Amino acid sequence: MTSQEEPTVADNEQERAPRGIDTTRPSVSRVYDFILGGKDNYAVDREAARRAMEVAPDAPEAARANREFLGRVVRFLAGEAGIRQFLDLGSGLPTQGNVHEIAQSVAPGARVVYVDHDPIVLVHGRALLAVDDTTTVVEADLLDPQAILHSPEVRRLIDFDRPVGLLMFGILHHLADDHDPGGITRRLMERLAPGSYLAISHFHNPGPALPEVSQQAYSAERIFNDTMGTGRWRFRDEILAYFDGLELLEPGLVPLPEWRPDGQGQAKPGITYHTFVGGVARKPEA
Repeated sequence: MTSQEEPTVADNEQERAPRGIDTTRPSVSRVYDFILGGKDNYAVDREAARRAMEVAPDAPEAARANREFLGRVVRFLAGEAGIRQFLDLGSGLPTQGNVHEIAQSVAPGARVVYVDHDPIVLVHGRALLAVDDTTTVVEADLLDPQAILHSPEVRRLIDFDRPVGLLMFGILHHLADDHDPGGITRRLMERLAPGSYLAISHFHNPGPALPEVSQQAYSAERIFNDTMGTGRWRFRDEILAYFDGLELLEPGLVPLPEWRPDGQGQAKPGITYHTFVGGVARKPEA
């Protein structure tokens, strides 16, 4: 990402937004969009991102590492694992290498449902998918997993009696502990057929093993909660608990660039290398 002038919240007065989009508060999706070099963001989002990058200047590299991890996971699921339907929760704004593009390049006809509650994601996603009958965007909140599972639009494309790839990239760390992210994940996986997969990327605090990195994680957490009201850098055992009852695939829960590298990755995170981890697990046969 190239350097940009520091905006102020007052800049919002000169920015236009689609109806229903609140430009007075930062949006997680739009902050990530800015960090990835996108243009679907506003001054308040850029200001939140700037504050985060004061603590983690290599945040853009970490965001790219997350996108590259997504690509490797989806290619594995659509290819070697034979998954033909994907449920992407907290999908964020469309960017290069979207899930449906990757999955369908490996398995034409693969079905993808994106789920997000940010209205700007719905505006851009539906425009992108206007002529795609195998992919859709659904407005729903991860805090209500039953609404997702019973959504007519989700069920139009997802057959819950067949294996599903459940994708939760960069979303669970935006749920507070009292939201019970582990319980939400379990309820979703309970509904999925054996042979389904769960893929997660999550902000990580390495604790006393890496004290400098741990301090950065605590600082970033404070900034995220001050600016966006959300963000938890969890410890390794807390993240591993999401995979309880599932078969965690090799190489386990690791920094994103270490999950089955294919030689194509270009992201080179610095200190944030250890503060963003991911893993994939399979639901065993009953």
